[in-house]
Amino acid sequence: MSPAISQLRKFVSPEIIFGAGCRHHVANYAKNFGARKVLLVSDPGVINAGWVADVEASLAAEGIDYALFSGVSPNPRIEEVMQGAERYRAEHCDVIVAVGGGSPMDCAKAIGIVVAHDRHILEFEGVDTLRVPSPPLILIPTTAGTSADVSQFVILSNQEQRMKISIVSKGAVPDVALIDPETTLSMDPFLSACTGVDALVHAIEAFVSTGHGPLTDPHALEAIRLINGHLVQMIANPHDLALREKVMLGSMQAGLAFSNAILGAVHAMSHSLGGFLDLPHGLCNAVLIEHVVAFNYSAAPERFQVIAQTCGIDCRGLSHPQIRQRLVDHLIALKHAIGFHETLGLHGVRVADIPFLSQHAMHDPCILTNPRHSSQRDVEVVFGEAL
Repeated sequence: MSPAISQLRKFVSPEIIFGAGCRHHVANYAKNFGARKVLLVSDPGVINAGWVADVEASLAAEGIDYALFSGVSPNPRIEEVMQGAERYRAEHCDVIVAVGGGSPMDCAKAIGIVVAHDRHILEFEGVDTLRVPSPPLILIPTTAGTSADVSQFVILSNQEQRMKISIVSKGAVPDVALIDPETTLSMDPFLSACTGVDALVHAIEAFVSTGHGPLTDPHALEAIRLINGHLVQMIANPHDLALREKVMLGSMQAGLAFSNAILGAVHAMSHSLGGFLDLPHGLCNAVLIEHVVAFNYSAAPERFQVIAQTCGIDCRGLSHPQIRQRLVDHLIALKHAIGFHETLGLHGVRVADIPFLSQHAMHDPCILTNPRHSSQRDVEVVFGEAL
């Protein structure tokens, strides 16, 4: 690769509207796309929280017809995507709006891919496989964590093989993200903890990724600062909207960073775990984070030192092994402060499962940008430590 090419950087992002109450303006954006009928993708929990009704009211006020598709599991499944695409066609929709956490948003992205290409979603696994633009896509996240609303990732669960598939392409970046901190008010403390740690992991992995650069670093560091500085308080004061805005902004910045710098071993391993046990993605990340940081530290010590300093750790006069230990201790303390004490063993992972999990982690696109080159044996050791 010539030096000129290797210095090039690209940065993809949707149109972002950030602020309390912006979900009420969804119809304006649908109208800009000439929407006649919207496929509204969500799940039962989000519907019960009342956020879908707000979107329906906005669409109805502008006279835009819609069809609701809510058959989405917590880890969205291949067959749900195909059912959603079938519904889109049957209802003659022309725009997709999703309201929810990572699952409805990833499902909506995948529905768009299927209806645009008229092929099965499994055919698009991997990087840059999309050839046709998807229908206009408007996403409204209701968790402060997954950042599916700003990213070029789609993660789906293949239940038959107990595996997750990743689709990574700029064609999967939504057109509009309406990021409304009010919608996170319905998260329970455990979901707030899981999604908050997910966002922190996005930022940490993006900052040390081999794909990092000057366009992503500022977003990653600001995300670390915001989430590290406000997540504990937010979970202790769940009704404080100012704190929710800070964490939601941190999550968004983390999304912009990882969507463009890609991720690392935490995500490769947690995709493998989540597919195998159908566990929440944020929980998988939270269980693994300090083990992977300890493993990766030696491959990017200066960058990990910047992360430690951004987390408020005084590194003056410390050696790298000391900083590494302080950072690991800080991450564990942060997890404990938000009530997170999970291990893999608690969720039924056995030593015998580790080779299967590690093999699949090695095939995940996220492993390619991990700062430290990892063999399957390395991944097995880290999984073992997280038991």
